[in-house]
Amino acid sequence: MQQRSEETRSNILASAIKLFSTRGFAAASVDDICADAGVSKGAFYHHFKSKQDLFLALLDGWLQTIDNAIEASKDKTVPETFMQITEAFPYLFATANEGLPMFLEFWLQASRDEKLWQAGIKPYRRYHKHFAALIKKGVDEGSFVEVDPELTSRMIISTAMGLLLQSLMDPKGAKWEKVARDSTNMLVNSLLKK
Repeated sequence: MQQRSEETRSNILASAIKLFSTRGFAAASVDDICADAGVSKGAFYHHFKSKQDLFLALLDGWLQTIDNAIEASKDKTVPETFMQITEAFPYLFATANEGLPMFLEFWLQASRDEKLWQAGIKPYRRYHKHFAALIKKGVDEGSFVEVDPELTSRMIISTAMGLLLQSLMDPKGAKWEKVARDSTNMLVNSLLKK
């Protein structure tokens, strides 16, 4: 029973990615998603409270790769932790063309809905807080030079988001995964205490 429930949830998520990407967040209805996934509306609402809740589950799933890389680096130095996070880059860039158009459309929708905006901004704030704490730890442990952790965290997130958008707009313009890895190396090296 549990396996069937997980399979149903996976089918709904796969259909949502497909339909949100091709039709757009607003145009893809719960009925459309259910029909594509081959599930009833009852099954949909068993797993998700709303279409917005479904989208947030997709976002969390996409970001889980970064969370796993962060989790895998708990016993490492701060510079090693940042390099561990680069292990998530292949997945993030491989799935960017599929996911980013959907996420951009969602953010447009969220900009008109305060409740949706607040739910969607939570991961950004979580990473900002995490990276700021990580940078402060690097300064405290003597790995990093004295920097403003808040500002540096915002720069890291801005760089990551900018690279993802560039990879979407110009997928063949560069080897984006390598650019992201090299950017992370450059950032970490600029922060290292000599």
